[in-house]
Amino acid sequence: MAGLIAVFEMLNAQPALLVVLSGVLGLLVGSFLNVVIHRLPHMMERELREQCAWLQGEEAPADAPAFNLFWPPSTCPHCGHRIRWYENIPLVSWLYLRGRCSACQAGIAARYPLVELLTGGFFALAASVWSGLPLVWVWVFLSALLALTFIDFDTHLLPDSVTLPLVWLGLLANMNGVFVTLEEAVVGAVAGYLSLWSVYWLFRLLTGKEGMGFGDFKLLAAIGAWLGWKLLLPVVLVASVAGALIGGTLMLLRRQERDNPIPFGPWLALGGVVALFNGPAFLRFWLG
Repeated sequence: MAGLIAVFEMLNAQPALLVVLSGVLGLLVGSFLNVVIHRLPHMMERELREQCAWLQGEEAPADAPAFNLFWPPSTCPHCGHRIRWYENIPLVSWLYLRGRCSACQAGIAARYPLVELLTGGFFALAASVWSGLPLVWVWVFLSALLALTFIDFDTHLLPDSVTLPLVWLGLLANMNGVFVTLEEAVVGAVAGYLSLWSVYWLFRLLTGKEGMGFGDFKLLAAIGAWLGWKLLLPVVLVASVAGALIGGTLMLLRRQERDNPIPFGPWLALGGVVALFNGPAFLRFWLG
């Protein structure tokens, strides 16, 4: 721990170097987030099948291959080609391969370098604002929000295995007042969950339909645990405006059917990021 503090103290004396190294670290973390985004929903599906089989009195296959965030090694989903280490360098490999598998020439989605770029950019931006241990906490928060955003886009799910630990980590970070006082964090977590929970049930009573998923409640609770209750309203306002604009645009372009739900989690995450970097400005505007 003392060595880590010494490294941060050295980097704090050279802010430009800290920003550059943070961006490089973000690219590496973004590469891992791509694995999380792709594999975590499959892990959830596999676990659900195993639980259903157990409830039906069936035994899971004893020789079922391991599948987690670290095993098996990454392969091309089209031809099964095992991705070599030099084909997995963040951003560089995608550009070198021109977005195609080296074996079968199938296209590699541009989403992969996008996640890496976003993570690297956010890490570097955070390093221009924070330093020391608070910077590490910000990196954790941003990484979780990015993973949840793309998982929700893909599956309309916000996994409990990410949202619930994010709540506890936010409370843990604020035990020492990293972002807000512990009292504001606890109230933020409770208010974040109950506010969307109330909207959900009011909408369901009035229309008989579900307007959002339970994962959205937990995500806003997590954001409240990190940023405090005072920023919940700006977060929801940013999320609502962004969701309405993007959803309306997609409907006008006929790329989104009216009956198909639009995930709300990505816009809550966007509100969380905006509030993280602009919290003082929001509070001055809202509370004077």
